[in-house]
Amino acid sequence: MADIATKGRSRPKAAPSPWKQKKRKPSKGGSGVPSLNGKWAYLFIAPFVIMFLIFGLLPVLYSTNLAFYQYDPLSLSQTWVGWDNFKFVLADETFWISLGNTFEIWALSTFPQMLMAIGFAAILRSRFLRGKTFWRTILLVPNITSVIAVAIIFGQLFGRDYGMINNVIGFFGFPHIDFVENSFASHVAVAVMITWRWVGYNSLIFLASMLAIPDELYESASLDGAGAWKQFTNVTLPGLKNTITFVLIVGTIGGLQVYAEPLTLAGTQDGGSSHQLSTLTMYLYNETFINMKYGYGAAIGILITIIVLIISAINFLVTRRVASEDKR
Repeated sequence: MADIATKGRSRPKAAPSPWKQKKRKPSKGGSGVPSLNGKWAYLFIAPFVIMFLIFGLLPVLYSTNLAFYQYDPLSLSQTWVGWDNFKFVLADETFWISLGNTFEIWALSTFPQMLMAIGFAAILRSRFLRGKTFWRTILLVPNITSVIAVAIIFGQLFGRDYGMINNVIGFFGFPHIDFVENSFASHVAVAVMITWRWVGYNSLIFLASMLAIPDELYESASLDGAGAWKQFTNVTLPGLKNTITFVLIVGTIGGLQVYAEPLTLAGTQDGGSSHQLSTLTMYLYNETFINMKYGYGAAIGILITIIVLIISAINFLVTRRVASEDKR
């Protein structure tokens, strides 16, 4: 009887496995591409790959090879010199002056810029601020302004004899400051240009990170009796750890590529009478295209790349350590 009862009933179907792909029925009729499989992806990424190979990878390989030669642009001849170009660069005092100038300008512009950007982001996040879209747009305007226009305007502001800043200083009876010949003052002037241009952009980055912090954390801190400053130091700043690291990495890479601002302020490719405004990129351009030392310039470019890699590795280690502390 049990067998007869079992035969009368149908066995329940097993649940479909989520790991098995369903077979698609071929579409009937219609024109066009029958299916978009992986082969089409190569077609879409081909323009980028071709452009990268022609204008990215090949110049890097050629420059690396050229760094071991002495190249004569008139006769188009190359003479093998081995590591001599690197030895000459490391023995050149101008290289170390340019390196020091670059890092000093980077320090004077990056850290004040980050503090100002965090402050502006905190103001923009305030619920009492009106016209938030307007102020966010205003902060982004300096970033889309031409670098040359910014450098020319600030060059007029920091002029030695007729600059607006020196006019104000002279009005109060203080002597004028030479923002070109004075090494530290010139670095401050360049740092002000960079800060004015990028502080709004970084403010929006910090603002986006602040808006991602849950409001429940601020409500809990408020219930515990924390004021605005305590909420900022105990809730906002810990939530900005990764963003601060990101802005620091991007600012470091950009700081090693400063060119237009010191060039416009100095007025010469060599960075002034004592190379007080010479940066690594200015030194590279001057030796390569002004003095026509192409192999020497290629060696400078490789050394700059090594410096960037070292700094990026340090930033990566710091980032990984911060991330591991957050997981604990």
